[in-house]
Amino acid sequence: MVDAELIRSAQNGDRKALVQLLESIEHSVYRTAFYILGNEHDALDASQEALIRIYTKIDTYQEKAKFSTWVQRIVTNICIDKFRKKKETVSIDQHELTLYDSHDVEREIERAGVAEEVREAIKRLPEHQRTVVTLRYLQDLSYGEIAEVMDMPLNTVKSYLYRARQHLQELLHEYQKGGV
Repeated sequence: MVDAELIRSAQNGDRKALVQLLESIEHSVYRTAFYILGNEHDALDASQEALIRIYTKIDTYQEKAKFSTWVQRIVTNICIDKFRKKKETVSIDQHELTLYDSHDVEREIERAGVAEEVREAIKRLPEHQRTVVTLRYLQDLSYGEIAEVMDMPLNTVKSYLYRARQHLQELLHEYQKGGV
């Protein structure tokens, strides 16, 4: 959670406070972008664009909404724009598995496999479902905050989440069967 005094200082032109504020939200912004866009390169571009927009628009933030909701709305809108413009690409990034203890190798491999299946299943969701899943389960926003970020009715958010969970369940079942 970001300190309200830090936000006010940043809004009043304190560059040090603004840099500290951006550093404090950088990971959250990148995480949202990564799960919505599905690859590191696009996520880095989107998160950089979002941080620049926050930097230039910090004076427009009003305390009517939580700061985190305002930030998530910015990054989500940028990701949605990029997602719509993006052509189909294949990511060749390899994720390294860090094994801490030789006794836990099997468990770590299994955990990494499940995590990769979940990431892949999330990538296969339609854009709106992927976005609500990311905001709800990875950024821990409430339904109301998601509705505000995505500028849609609360019941639509609930519907998207319900359908996304069903779709994820089907996709993960396919992975278990080896069909994907």
